[in-house]
This record gives sequence, C-alpha cells and structure tokens, in this order.
Amino acid sequence: PKGYYKIHPATRTFQALRIYINREMDNLKGFLENAPKLLLPEGRIAVITYHSLEDRLVKLSFKNNPTLKLVNKHVIKPSEEEVSKNRRARSAKLRVAEKTL
Repeated sequence: PKGYYKIHPATRTFQALRIYINREMDNLKGFLENAPKLLLPEGRIAVITYHSLEDRLVKLSFKNNPTLKLVNKHVIKPSEEEVSKNRRARSAKLRVAEKTL
C-alpha cells in the first residue's frame, strides 16, 4: 500500500549531508562520463539508483550520450515480492544502456 513505509523526518537531512560530504553526485557524474569510453561496442552499463537525484542524472546521461542506447524502454523496478523480502529495494531503479559505436 502507498504510504505504508514511513520515513523518519531526519532521514532526508542525513541523506543530503552524506551525499554532499561524500561528493556522491560528482562521483556519479564522473563515472557516467567515463564508463562509456571503457565499453566495447555492444558492451552494457547497468546502474541501480536509490533516489530521484541519482536517477535523473543517470537517465539524462544515458539519453544524451550518442554512443549509448537504452536496453529497456522503461526503468526496471523491484517486484512486490522483492520488496517484501528486502525492504531497502523499494526505491531501487535499474537502468541499462548498450554502447552502439
């Protein structure tokens, strides 16, 4: 059911601090810029994201890179069964791209 999992009010604050201190967005940007250069033609890159900032960055990076094509039309999300077995998977999104050139 929607809204079943409540998030503690401090969770987002600590998440934002962790992202900033660890420079997670900068590291992800660097990875997304360099990983396609290391792939052979038809090589694939798969990225699992856990929040919207990461997902937007991955989505736009894959979309705007002319050497990559999306493998799946839609993002892959965990099944209800997976979420019931692993609660942390509930926000996971998987995006896969393949190098074309």
